[in-house]
Amino acid sequence: QVQLVESGGGLVQPGGSLRLSCAASGTTSRFYAMGWYRQVPGKQRDMVATVNDDGITKYVDSVKGRFYISRDYAKNEVYLDMNSLQPEDTAVYYCNGGYYAVGNDAFWGQGTQVTVSS
Repeated sequence: QVQLVESGGGLVQPGGSLRLSCAASGTTSRFYAMGWYRQVPGKQRDMVATVNDDGITKYVDSVKGRFYISRDYAKNEVYLDMNSLQPEDTAVYYCNGGYYAVGNDAFWGQGTQVTVSS
């Protein structure tokens, strides 16, 4: 059974930094694409950043220049370095990984809370 486990969330002050990590288990195959999504109560889950097997990255406009996604292909892990965090970044962050693409048909982690507050 494939599982994605996130870690690294928490409480941080505005302007601070956090690093999220996601490790996959239960599979010997490498995901073609992995990514991070976030969700706040009452709203849909939105893409934050993705990276595919070719190293091509995508970011939502609101995090460009502040967040950086990276992968350890050998370990099937993905990371999200978040800098200059703002209160509007507060959300539950979910890891996502797919053999063909990221998204709703891929695998999800359980989520990790990120709270940006003074």
